[in-house]
Amino acid sequence: MDEDEHSLLQNESSYNIREVKIKEVPSVWSWRGEGKNIALLFFLYLLQGIPLGLIASIPLILQNRHVSYKEQAEFSLAFWPFSLKLLWAPIVDSVYSSRMGKRKSWLVPVQYLIGLAMLFLSTKVDQYLESGEGSSPNIKVLTIAFFLLNFLAATQDIAVDGWALTMLHRKNVGYASTCNSVGQTAGYFLGYGMFMAFESAEFCNKYLRSEPQPVGLFTLADFLYFWGIIFFITTTLVWFLKREDNDAQQDQLDNADNAEQNLSILESYKLLLKILKLPAIQWTVVILLTCKIGFSASDAVSGLKLIEKGVPKAQLALMAVPLVPLQIILPLYISRYTAGPRPMQVFVNAIPYRLMFGFIYAGLVWVTPRFQNEDGQFPFYYYALVIIIYAVHQVTVYSMFVAVMAFFAKVSDPAVGGTYMTLLNTVCNLGGNWPSTLALWAVDLLTWKSCHSPDALDSNILENKCSNAAETLACTENGGQCVVELDGFYIESLICIVIGFTWLRWGQKIIQNLQSKDENAWKVRYNN
Repeated sequence: MDEDEHSLLQNESSYNIREVKIKEVPSVWSWRGEGKNIALLFFLYLLQGIPLGLIASIPLILQNRHVSYKEQAEFSLAFWPFSLKLLWAPIVDSVYSSRMGKRKSWLVPVQYLIGLAMLFLSTKVDQYLESGEGSSPNIKVLTIAFFLLNFLAATQDIAVDGWALTMLHRKNVGYASTCNSVGQTAGYFLGYGMFMAFESAEFCNKYLRSEPQPVGLFTLADFLYFWGIIFFITTTLVWFLKREDNDAQQDQLDNADNAEQNLSILESYKLLLKILKLPAIQWTVVILLTCKIGFSASDAVSGLKLIEKGVPKAQLALMAVPLVPLQIILPLYISRYTAGPRPMQVFVNAIPYRLMFGFIYAGLVWVTPRFQNEDGQFPFYYYALVIIIYAVHQVTVYSMFVAVMAFFAKVSDPAVGGTYMTLLNTVCNLGGNWPSTLALWAVDLLTWKSCHSPDALDSNILENKCSNAAETLACTENGGQCVVELDGFYIESLICIVIGFTWLRWGQKIIQNLQSKDENAWKVRYNN
């Protein structure tokens, strides 16, 4: 998974920013005050994190089924909806039933659809993932299924973000981002780390059982079925027990100067177009869409390569747990250096160090087999080494992330702040997704393989280059073995690093120019 993709998802602004005036603010932790609202928001964001974490676990499962990296690239398209949600956010924000409520009009049906999708997938996912003699995982169907699931999660995110800013009182609206970050992180961990651990027979046999069994505590189908039921139950409770009446009363107190809150669908899209016509924004979009090319090999491929080298997928997923405190502390610390007039200087300074991790991850993948014991296990100090590398890498990732978020806040036109920030965040997220998909697709293209067999007289085996699943199967059926002569990951890592440093020489000049622009260069003239 892309290291900063999840952080970007957690910090994307909602489509509409509301300014609510309240005369009296109850105690935030009073159950009769804001306690219920904060608990509800936390749980809604937790539910949102479940499908996100689950989708992130599928590439690890596929890697153990020996799919090609081109197929991994195809499945990576399932991560794209959060990078594209701005395309339908104005519709979610403008079309609703006043009887049901502005946010519940979308939240309730979307969460029912998520539950229904999970229940349906629980009956089919084993068939889609089935791999064995003469069969392989159905990547196209898996991609479509999880793309739609992620699309529903992204739509739920738009609705919950908007509801959070009207559900909470004006002085407590800052808790919305806390609910987002903590809730989504908790859900993501349940759908990714906990699922990968308890689904793994190896992990469960080693740490949780006295007698080994061939399967984990539950399967992917079991997990989908359980959370499908949870989505149905909790959505029904929210539908009948939580009303938006108070939210509507708060909306009447909104600041009349907020030019964004009453936009129609057409006006919303016109506003986005006007923002994109600003020359400063156009250059910013170019920077955001190209700045992560240099990191794409290490971000998208290195984790899958470690699994290919024998690292258990459950252990790899659980290594994210010790990094959670670091991920909470880093933004607070780095923000001290991005609070000035030139926050993107931190962004530029972090790029060379993050690019160097391309060499470090390539080296880690190369030495990993040397740490493996005869029983296939890895010693504790190997995992400690990986965690240290991941932790230092996170410093560079969050330095860039916090800097770019501070830059967005600095340049966004306050009159259209919600739309402005969401646009920039969406482009930034897309700038990480497309290079990752391309990097996965290119690995097989750059890899050189050949079929080695004791029977050197078979010309078909000698000519077999194991370039696709059919040739690989033909090689093994004839008693041969596909041997990698040159791993495309190492070539790709070098190419990405060269592109990254070349981009830096050009990009830092553009960034400095953008930071020196007057604030008027970022303002959009729009009359509601």
